[in-house]
Amino acid sequence: MALHFQSLAELEVLCTHLYVGTDLTERIEAEKALLELIDSPECLSKCQLLLEQGTTSYAQLLAATCLSKLVTRINPLPIEQRIDIRNYILNYVASQPKLAPFVIQALIQVIAKLTKLGWFEVQKDEFVFREIIADVKKFLQGTVEHCIIGVIILCELTQEMNLVDYSRPSAKHRKIATSFRDTSLKDILVLACSLLKQVLAKPLNLQDQDQQSLVMQVLKLVLSCLNFDFLGSSADESADDLCTVQIPTTWRTIFLEPETLDLFFNLYHSLPPLLSQLALSCLVQFASTRRSLFSSPERAKYLGNLIKGVKRILENPQGLSDPGNYHEFCRFLARLKTNYQLGELVLVKEYAEVIGLIANFTITSLQHWEFAPNSVHYLLTLWQRMVASVPFVKSAEPHLLDTYAPEITKAFITSRLESVAIVVRDNLEDPLDDTATVFQQLEQLCTVSRCEYEKTCTLLVQLFDQNAQNYQKLLHAAPGLAVDMAIQEGQSVLDSCEQRAIGNHCQSPSVSQVWW
Repeated sequence: MALHFQSLAELEVLCTHLYVGTDLTERIEAEKALLELIDSPECLSKCQLLLEQGTTSYAQLLAATCLSKLVTRINPLPIEQRIDIRNYILNYVASQPKLAPFVIQALIQVIAKLTKLGWFEVQKDEFVFREIIADVKKFLQGTVEHCIIGVIILCELTQEMNLVDYSRPSAKHRKIATSFRDTSLKDILVLACSLLKQVLAKPLNLQDQDQQSLVMQVLKLVLSCLNFDFLGSSADESADDLCTVQIPTTWRTIFLEPETLDLFFNLYHSLPPLLSQLALSCLVQFASTRRSLFSSPERAKYLGNLIKGVKRILENPQGLSDPGNYHEFCRFLARLKTNYQLGELVLVKEYAEVIGLIANFTITSLQHWEFAPNSVHYLLTLWQRMVASVPFVKSAEPHLLDTYAPEITKAFITSRLESVAIVVRDNLEDPLDDTATVFQQLEQLCTVSRCEYEKTCTLLVQLFDQNAQNYQKLLHAAPGLAVDMAIQEGQSVLDSCEQRAIGNHCQSPSVSQVWW
């Protein structure tokens, strides 16, 4: 299918086949045509035709796709041509801010790629592609729609700078990312925080979709800044054990200002769940800031501000009814213990009150066993690490774990026993079938249960004796109690397994050996 595009109509038919066509053959032919178009000398003129005269969003998306592939070729276009493309797209999105969101996103990705690949290129003694930040500030002086576009540009640029392109030398990527980090990233974070302060400075209109969209994009921008690979380690961000954020020393002043943390806690309490979840995600990163960024007094003050925020959230827990907020808050609590020692936590003025609030929150979470097991993992991680730290605490301040750890253990054990009846009677999916989660939770519980181990043993023996007596009664009762018998058998097996797991400190080589 050799295509020599003579008209807009032909291009739009190609778009239809490529993006919404149902015929596989036509789609394959359209993909081939797309490659031909990119290699064609007419590519830029045809992209301009699609952007300016195309009648559908798919026509504009095709133009953006072609431009993206064109500017990322191994053999780059001349610098003058790339500057013209960048300026044209900036003017285009500024003149048409109501384009379909996926079109705006695709065009902005072209700008981000151009900026990254041309980061060190010089024209007339200037790094011409670094002017993008100044260009974005012009967007921020316009309408709400223009502000949204400007923030998306910065967010996409930050993510692009953090993205490793394995088709190019990694050393070059690292050099560009490091330069971007040192010259621009702090300014972007400060700009984003100032925009959020402006949002809070006036009454929020939560019914205004444009305002909500702007706040969402700014929070995503802050999160992109805090998630940046500062050391160039390309660490897996999904691994929560790798949770120290290596904030540059030049950012200290931002983090030392109490207003910075207050801003995000205030946003959490002021925004609807979809947005407050992003505010909590930012706070997770703030709680993960490397210890060496601060001196000891500064670190204690910073931790105190974090604990005050935790107390405020737990005293006003309405927002935690949202699953997204609940999950991020559990992550936030786990990160606190990961980055701060128990000896530091007990010295915080509000520690005694906050640890009680966290314990009640954990107990309530464990009692709702059917809800968010992935989030409960972080709560158990918190208590596991708190209890494991007890032997190393040298402070005279009470840690109070001997009071609350037994309550956590009891809540976990009794809630799991009570779940048996619900699972059997309602014929629900048995959570114990997820052996990986069960083993992980038991391993965490083992450590928690060893704080005041005598209380744990007494509880287990009491529950086991009670279940054994109930089972004996059912054996001698009238037939026809199959459901009750199944419940009692399940509880007895579960109780026995918990005893073995806690007694063995979860050192069995496999889940099946622990479980049976």
